[in-house]
Amino acid sequence: MINEQIRMKIENLLNNSKIIVFMKWERQMPMCGFSANVVWILEEYWVDFDTYNILSDMEIREWLKDYSSWPTYPQVYVDWEIIWWSDIITELHEEWELWKILWIK
Repeated sequence: MINEQIRMKIENLLNNSKIIVFMKWERQMPMCGFSANVVWILEEYWVDFDTYNILSDMEIREWLKDYSSWPTYPQVYVDWEIIWWSDIITELHEEWELWKILWIK
């Protein structure tokens, strides 16, 4: 069960960003190829999005897995809804479905 204080911290981050990517390192310099792929795709849509460096906050890094019920990163949230990880983002992008999630939602 997720720690209440950490849950509130996660939800505060979700409240403050329409689109947020929990990833390894920073938007300008992703530490892994999956994070870099997600950033590249989102930048193609010219949407505002925030990133959160999970390597700088071990509590968020560990508890977000329980919160989302997903064990890997990056994790992308749009309006509080998780879109999962890099492969799903890539698939939605290739099928021309991602724009609906980013712009219509």
